[in-house]
Amino acid sequence: MKVVLQDLTKIFPGRGRKSKGDVIAVSDFSFEIPDGKLIGLLGPSGCGKSTTLNLLCGLEQPTKGKIFFGEDDVTDLPAENRGVGMVFQNYALYPHLTVKQNILFPLENLKGDAKLSKEEMLAKAQEVAKLVQIDELMERRPAELSGGQQQRVAIARALVKMPRILLMDEPLSNLDARLRLQTREEIRRIQRETQITTIFVTHDQEEAMSISDLIVVMKEGVVQQIGKPQEVYDNPVNLFVAKFLGTPPINVFDGKVQGGRLWIGEDDVLAADGIPDQEVYVAIRPEGFVLNEQGAFSCELKRVEVMGRDISVVSVNKASENEVIRSIIAAENKVNTGAAKVRFDLKPNKVFAFDRRTEKRLL
Repeated sequence: MKVVLQDLTKIFPGRGRKSKGDVIAVSDFSFEIPDGKLIGLLGPSGCGKSTTLNLLCGLEQPTKGKIFFGEDDVTDLPAENRGVGMVFQNYALYPHLTVKQNILFPLENLKGDAKLSKEEMLAKAQEVAKLVQIDELMERRPAELSGGQQQRVAIARALVKMPRILLMDEPLSNLDARLRLQTREEIRRIQRETQITTIFVTHDQEEAMSISDLIVVMKEGVVQQIGKPQEVYDNPVNLFVAKFLGTPPINVFDGKVQGGRLWIGEDDVLAADGIPDQEVYVAIRPEGFVLNEQGAFSCELKRVEVMGRDISVVSVNKASENEVIRSIIAAENKVNTGAAKVRFDLKPNKVFAFDRRTEKRLL
């Protein structure tokens, strides 16, 4: 099911003495979500991603704009008539019902022509339980399940009525790190098998990048960039996107372009052909450093952290906006830990320059 958002805006009125002004939670959001794709809505807390999800499922009404499922305008359609499956952060399972009863619940509430026989409901419940690999847990109650199993029950309950679209609001936040990795792989597998258009909300950029066909990066209700995860990572349109994507985070420096060269502090680090002379922000991905005793960029060495296949060189530089600079290099490199300085060459495709005033990327 294709989903189209046209100039979608949601404004909440100010409340009380401390917040008199209106709050623009989502501002002029226009986007066409292709049929059968998994889209990651990504951004910090308060950026408007969960509000967008609530607008899609009908829990909130837009201040202006339109929402289309396929060719159908669902902007004013009640939530129960939109055919949406919703998976929440806290699972929202009925504790007194078994897994089977939790999955059956949406089917038991179908009315009219959509109403199913008991045998049809049981067959659908068994089919979707097998899809999410909980078919052997059907007689257990939620309290007898692990966090990952409970999340699978919530996904099965959302899928059992074969929704037109599936909405997931930070569904992995309550799981530990290893279980999050396993469950996100399961979500991706289930989405590919069912081919249901899915919108996945998260503040975890690694999570969004690993399973999404497209990501939408938001800030304060405004869409910053839309694209394939790797393309957005490799070509951020502004400093916010560059900072938000990447672990460890990108290293940011005060720099300048002078005479067609890019400078960080006193170091002439790269060619900057075509960019007029100006003060800039320079951002370098952690993997953008190449250890070289004669390298163009000099930093004060603090320590070296061994991470198995990689080494993290921790250093400082007067021009850096980060407290420390993290440079990720291959483990076979030998770093002289007794040296006061460490020098690098920089990979041009991992270095970005941004306008000091607008913070937009300079190409």
